[in-house]
Amino acid sequence: MKPSFMYIGSFPAIPHFLTAGAKLALTEWKLGISSMATAKTLIAFQGETGANSDLACRQVRPEMTTLPCNTFEDTFAAVRCGRAALALIPIDNSVAGRVADIHHLLPDSGLHIIEEHFQRVEHHLLAVKGSAISDLIHVHSHVHALNQCRNFIKNHCINPVVHVDTAAAAREIAERGEREHGAIATGLAGEIYGLDSLQANIEDADHNTTRFLLMSPEPLEISMDTPDVVTSFVFRVRNVPASLYKSMGGFATNGVNMTKLESYMVGGEFSATQFYAEVDGHPTQQALQYAMEELEFFSSEVRILGVFPAHPYRKVVNGK
Repeated sequence: MKPSFMYIGSFPAIPHFLTAGAKLALTEWKLGISSMATAKTLIAFQGETGANSDLACRQVRPEMTTLPCNTFEDTFAAVRCGRAALALIPIDNSVAGRVADIHHLLPDSGLHIIEEHFQRVEHHLLAVKGSAISDLIHVHSHVHALNQCRNFIKNHCINPVVHVDTAAAAREIAERGEREHGAIATGLAGEIYGLDSLQANIEDADHNTTRFLLMSPEPLEISMDTPDVVTSFVFRVRNVPASLYKSMGGFATNGVNMTKLESYMVGGEFSATQFYAEVDGHPTQQALQYAMEELEFFSSEVRILGVFPAHPYRKVVNGK
């Protein structure tokens, strides 16, 4: 039987029997990208050209070319397989919370966190050229974008239509060429697909910000004397009473500030919990060394995912 290809965004949904490398080769063929010749200049992201992640890539590494990938797994594989130099991954959003599946994928990605980036989300109402807001009956976008623009959609009596991707919605609207259909996406998507931005910043919350992590095959070499350093790691505590409480004690007694602690199940077991954490400081600094030693005593596994400079945005949100 001949395998079928189902379209998701601008890419065919590649059959499950293909390897990650084969999937990426097909993506590159569709984009006209020569893999080995340009790998050092490519930065991979999940989504379609013009998506928020694409926009973030262009801001973080403006000198590089963006490589869209179907899934987060494909994005990590692009770097692991040498088809891209870096990957930029969203980890959480100030409105929607943490990005699904990322915490499960990060520990086994084979990559290292070398940088963080905070991207202000600016949703544009896009439509075919010559349209007006009053022409719109339906607006297409990703479910999160629709939810983040709920008040605007309600006030203009437009019917929301869930799409797999914001940029893919913009592309589809351009292909339709119908004035009654609009899309919520980035201004970049509007430029790429030849759409008018009928109104910018239609999001309900003006603090709408997504945090991204820049991933590399090699860890960042950063001096312990570098100010404002973040250490990211995952750990599993041993299955003994109060093990989490005890493992956290070392950070308190050594004056180490923990800025993030999130739990998630692993292996489909309710009793098997893994934690993702971020702390201020370098692993070679004495205070963090002592804290990590105590954590390791009460844990069955501890893995550092990255040591990187804190983004200046952290001081802005903390009022410093």
